[in-house]
Amino acid sequence: MPNHLLLNLRNLVCGYQAQRVVQNISLHLNAGDIGCLLGPSGCGKTTTLRAIAGFEPVQEGSIELAGEVISRPGYTLAPEKRRIGMVFQDYALFPHLTVAENIAFGIRQHPQRERIAAEMLELVNLGALGKRYPHELSGGQQQRVALARALAPEPRLLLLDEPFSNLDVELRRRLSHEVREILKSRGTSAILVTHDQEEAFAVSDQVGVFKDGHLEQWDTPFNLYHEPLTPFVASFIGQGYFVRGQMLSHDTVQTELGVIRGNRAYQWAPGTAVDMLLRPDDIVHAPDSALQARIVGKSFLGAATLYRLQLATGTHLEALFASHADHRVGEDIGIRVAADHLVAFPAQGSVATQALAESRVG
Repeated sequence: MPNHLLLNLRNLVCGYQAQRVVQNISLHLNAGDIGCLLGPSGCGKTTTLRAIAGFEPVQEGSIELAGEVISRPGYTLAPEKRRIGMVFQDYALFPHLTVAENIAFGIRQHPQRERIAAEMLELVNLGALGKRYPHELSGGQQQRVALARALAPEPRLLLLDEPFSNLDVELRRRLSHEVREILKSRGTSAILVTHDQEEAFAVSDQVGVFKDGHLEQWDTPFNLYHEPLTPFVASFIGQGYFVRGQMLSHDTVQTELGVIRGNRAYQWAPGTAVDMLLRPDDIVHAPDSALQARIVGKSFLGAATLYRLQLATGTHLEALFASHADHRVGEDIGIRVAADHLVAFPAQGSVATQALAESRVG
């Protein structure tokens, strides 16, 4: 599928009655790409999805699909005329219809509906289950049926509203990868809504981080993690801590962990107080280091262990070490910073160190 613009939101404002739920949202999605609206509960991501679907009117701005304005103030193209598919959180399958009949429901008038339903069953790896009823399927299988039903009419855009939230963690992880493969194999464009960062990164090409009705950043997962534009994005994406420092030059910061030099330059003057982001993979075990930290907590993750550390000053950090090196809580260890990137923001508040984990929601 050619890499052309499919969905375009321009300065979108929408909400309920006089309340503005989302404000000045602008983003675009190319054909064949999968986007994600990510953020804590109540941030506006579902309202934005409903506006794209045509379920909510637009107060300001516009929504364009394949070059056609489908929503603007005073005009909302009916949802059934948008050629947009929808996969809901609760699957919304018809209990009295078989799996094949559920899939074919949206193409009942199509002369090839049985063939298409059979193809969709094979696509979602349920080829032998067409005659079963929804209650005879597992949660993951029901979600595959919902996906197949949404894909059967060949929508221009597929919307998925928290599609995996009713599933257990391992099934969510597996199914999110499967859904991406299915959508990519068909060249289907999609927008996913979730509050789960791992899910967003596994499925999406572009991710938008929402906060209080505003879009903080629309970018690739890589850039969101390594080049967050705001402190909120830095705190919401990934783990880590902010450490107070002082700019020595455009790419060098003095901190209590030593002088840290990164791969990007800032325009702040030397002496400017900054909060620098340190991820767990920025801290490495260094037995001979003069910089000591006490282990105050640990979480075994299998291949690695996440340690919660405290410096003598009271500053907290997190570090990710290979799990074969098993350190005990209360042990003092040598550490050093091994960060080849520099993520910093003008210092906020009067607290020298602020845990990102404490500010992260969802």
